[in-house]
Amino acid sequence: MTFIEESARNLPPLAFTPQPMDFDHPPVDPVAECERWFAEAWRLPTPNPNAMTLATSTTRGVPSARTVLLKAFDAHGAVFFTNRESRKGEELRANPVAEVLFHWDQLGRQLRIAGAVTELDDADSDAYFATRPRDSQIGAWASDQSRPLESRETLLGRVMASIERYDGSDVPRPAHWGGYRIALDTIEFWQAHPFRIHDRVVYRRSGTNWLTTRLFP
Repeated sequence: MTFIEESARNLPPLAFTPQPMDFDHPPVDPVAECERWFAEAWRLPTPNPNAMTLATSTTRGVPSARTVLLKAFDAHGAVFFTNRESRKGEELRANPVAEVLFHWDQLGRQLRIAGAVTELDDADSDAYFATRPRDSQIGAWASDQSRPLESRETLLGRVMASIERYDGSDVPRPAHWGGYRIALDTIEFWQAHPFRIHDRVVYRRSGTNWLTTRLFP
């Protein structure tokens, strides 16, 4: 077995100073703290600061994870969009709970959100789909996400067929494509420190209140 050597990585310096979180006296409202962390992440020189690892599982507990993009966030939950006939869509239909993880290396931060998952209604899914680049709208029609594919040529042929199909007209949202909202049942904040002596605090929803617990790193 070959082990990966741990070493200090030379990350480029930040152009701003992040506001530290007081883990001994965490904020009463974790939603506002999430929004602050998101705002600081958007200032990073990285193309997708809203990228999050989405973990789902089957009813038998078989997990799967992939990266999706956060598209909206508020006190009601974290929102993303995808093909509902994909593997994650099938798993969320059968077992509607999920967890997402954000990792911002330059900030030394991780943020975890877990909770029950619900589908967005057609109006919200239509509204977001209309904002997507046309090529992305075409891709939603061309791809049978998570299904076996014979070749890239086959995929490109389906793209061309969809381009021709909607030539000269708006591209409608496929009925199988839409949004999901992950409820804020638990939220965990993690801040890195040297030698793995990190800070962690978890919020768990209790009715209209939040219970907070500081955790060993």
